[in-house]
Amino acid sequence: MSDIGAALEQGSNTDAETDTTEPSAVSGKLADILIPIGTAIGLVLVWQFGVRIFGVPEYIAPAPSDVAAEFVKEFPLLLRNFWPTFYESVTGFFVGNLTAILIAVAFVHSRTVERAFFPIAVFINTIPILAIAPILVLIFGAGMTAKVIIAALICFFPTLVNMVRGLQAVSPQALELSRILSASKSEVFWKIRLPSSLPFLFSALKIAATTCVIGAIVGEWIGADLGLGALIIDSTFNYRSSLLYSTVFMSSGLSVLLFAAVSIAEKLVVRW
Repeated sequence: MSDIGAALEQGSNTDAETDTTEPSAVSGKLADILIPIGTAIGLVLVWQFGVRIFGVPEYIAPAPSDVAAEFVKEFPLLLRNFWPTFYESVTGFFVGNLTAILIAVAFVHSRTVERAFFPIAVFINTIPILAIAPILVLIFGAGMTAKVIIAALICFFPTLVNMVRGLQAVSPQALELSRILSASKSEVFWKIRLPSSLPFLFSALKIAATTCVIGAIVGEWIGADLGLGALIIDSTFNYRSSLLYSTVFMSSGLSVLLFAAVSIAEKLVVRW
């Protein structure tokens, strides 16, 4: 009987501990959400009152209220320039990452190909994007093609390096087992190498989701009539600071949107 009582007491204590840990976990999640939001609100308030108190001219640093008013007022203009940048960023994202994945697969399956072309990829990556963008605009013109290539280039190298590392980060025991079972190269790739590379790949895709927007905007700086990059240049030279800040926030929103899309895809694909 004493043993039964002790077991019941231990079970009740376990339930009590579970009950106490669940609210703490919920409060921890709420804190993770509320603390960044509160910090952001505090910074915006400091910005708002700092500009008003020190009398900073609007063409230098507009208040958040001025930026919000300009955002609402010029929203059709912002949206009209948003879509070209969106198309260029997404197209460059897919082109650059798909090319990097295919080349990474070739590198893993052929050591000679890796030795021949990996130094060239490193050399291209060392060229500043601001230096190579005018060359691409001269070659392909001021249309969408040059912007897509610039966005693809800025996505390419991080994905290439991470994908090669992921495809090579396979357990030697798993490879040895595949040899014992006489698995073909395609079976090893699809069932062993590719699943092991997915965490590395999605880490690179998260980086590329933000940098592709930078590439598209840089391309629009060089030569474009539409796009968020072109609107940034126009509002800068016309001293429309509120519109400039609104355009920058919309560009940031595009990056966050693409990053969130990749994060959702990662949760759906990499279930483990």
